[in-house]
Amino acid sequence: MEVLVTGASGYLGSHVVKELLSRGYRVKATTRSLVNAEFLNKFSGDLEIVEMDLLDVERVKEVVRGCEYVIHCAAALAVGVNNPQRDVVDPSIEGTRNLISGMGDVKGVVHTSSVAAIRSTNYENGKVFSNNDWCEDATVKSNAYGLAKAGAERLIREWANNNDVRLVTINPSIIFGPILDRRHLNGSMGYLKHFVGRTPFVLDIHINFVDVRDVAIAHVNALESGVNGGRYLLHSRGLWMKEIGQLLREKKPGRKWAIRRLPNILACMITLLHPKVRLRDLRGNLGSWVSYDIGNTLKELSLDLTSSEATIIDGVDSIIDIQNKG
Repeated sequence: MEVLVTGASGYLGSHVVKELLSRGYRVKATTRSLVNAEFLNKFSGDLEIVEMDLLDVERVKEVVRGCEYVIHCAAALAVGVNNPQRDVVDPSIEGTRNLISGMGDVKGVVHTSSVAAIRSTNYENGKVFSNNDWCEDATVKSNAYGLAKAGAERLIREWANNNDVRLVTINPSIIFGPILDRRHLNGSMGYLKHFVGRTPFVLDIHINFVDVRDVAIAHVNALESGVNGGRYLLHSRGLWMKEIGQLLREKKPGRKWAIRRLPNILACMITLLHPKVRLRDLRGNLGSWVSYDIGNTLKELSLDLTSSEATIIDGVDSIIDIQNKG
């Protein structure tokens, strides 16, 4: 079976490609830049790497034509963008719309969504979300990423339902774990990179996360298992940044991992000097936390989650290894 994977050079996409190849699938991996995807060639298996921009509708139709199975991992990062509409919302929604226009022969789709499509922008501290929830209150200004992920997921669900195509969506929390290329140091792994960078303080931020390897396995398992139309929330654990520092001190002694919490007022002041962090985004996360009920995800997708400790340690070790290689 051949599977087309969009966003194949990304953090999650590359792990999905690796998992597919390890199981003997033929993979057509799409990327906006062939140079960025060169590292995929170190994986053994039947792999074809194809350059494709999801915003180029004619190229999308050309590449997708004849494919029967698609795993749609491509996504726009929401960190440090200057124009959320152009840089986050449009690539997610218009990119998905263009992909849909080329999937006339497709029988099955696994779509990478996010808990951002589930978690409301405004919530009470400690609220537990489930796969029945939707982010309904996001705007470009208040929550561009939530708006983008919910919009793209609704779009592909409507298309699959109208065209009798098997669809499963995977909605992971923040993805941690080993990185496969230097490009993956940014994005979600920026939280763990913070510790490796020897910054002497942590922020009062609670992080819900899941292992990238588990998310990749979930995508591949979902090609043939799970309920048609299923929406699978995937989450392992939530930790405050201070708790991550404490875990690292316990499991990787010999290095003074940061555990001192920076007062929130100082954290807000720092955003005035940091080009990639907006005060609005940070202030909404300081001291707040939510959790997730994953329901039957593990049973229906035949998953056993990696321990949260292994996720953190393997992620940090991979960052150190990549940085040591220069």
